[in-house]
Amino acid sequence: MPTPDESSDISDTRNARAARFLQRFGRVLDHIDGHTDEDLGLDTLSALACSSLFHFHRQFTATVGMPLGRYVQFARMKRASYLVVFHPQLPVGEVAATCGYATPESFARAFRQLVGASPSEFRAAPDWNDWHQRFKPWLDVRSRPMQIPTKTADVQVIEFPPTRIALLVHTGDHRGLNDSIQRFIAWRQRARLPRDRHATFNILHADPETTPPADFRMGIAVATEAPIAPNDEGVVESWLPGGACARLRHRGSTDFLEPVFRRLYGEWLPASGRELRDFPPFLQRVAFYPDVPDQDAITDVFVPLA
Repeated sequence: MPTPDESSDISDTRNARAARFLQRFGRVLDHIDGHTDEDLGLDTLSALACSSLFHFHRQFTATVGMPLGRYVQFARMKRASYLVVFHPQLPVGEVAATCGYATPESFARAFRQLVGASPSEFRAAPDWNDWHQRFKPWLDVRSRPMQIPTKTADVQVIEFPPTRIALLVHTGDHRGLNDSIQRFIAWRQRARLPRDRHATFNILHADPETTPPADFRMGIAVATEAPIAPNDEGVVESWLPGGACARLRHRGSTDFLEPVFRRLYGEWLPASGRELRDFPPFLQRVAFYPDVPDQDAITDVFVPLA
């Protein structure tokens, strides 16, 4: 019979093996999300999981919680939904190709089946609350800690310059956030503040996982020196204050940043000896989803320091 120390060693070994197993399937999910426009061959996916072709489908379903084909459909349709709404100038046929569909007809059928509306109907009047309900099984899968986390060793302490911004604050259920983003994009386009010349920020006043829907707040902002005329969207002048910040570059989806913040606040901050400043954390969007696949998105995470 093993001693307590030996039992602890056995448990640690099993936990480490389980973590490596989940990370392998996390690589599979990342590959799918980053290659929605490609033929996702089983040879590549099973190799990423270090799994035999004979067992991969069963392992995938048991580990991820849904069949491979269903997961791929969700990943493709998530990006398609965002492209349809946030790039209204993009022809539906081009969205179909970007999301891995051979013809606009097959894309339209799949889109209606999963989203509940045709691409043109969803473009004209997106119902993001209904969308969140339909995509909840996929969002639940992606919220699980399967990915290799960002390393806190990559944190830098930088001096962030005072930055004047045009700001729209979304309040209420985070599932309505995309409606606010759409309003902000419409204002930004009229104000002629293109993303390649004016930095884009989000100010994280609250965590949607722990905040009652009615109390959720998030700022959507763009850096600008131009005057901000009165507008119906509710965009106002504001500032990101200058000062010391911890900065961590995150590559991949920003749908679930909580593991990044747990590492920043729970690991890096205590070891750094620094104190926090009275201003919420904020993000700078460097490479945007859905312009790029989720796993190619680049976001700088800033935590203000005293």
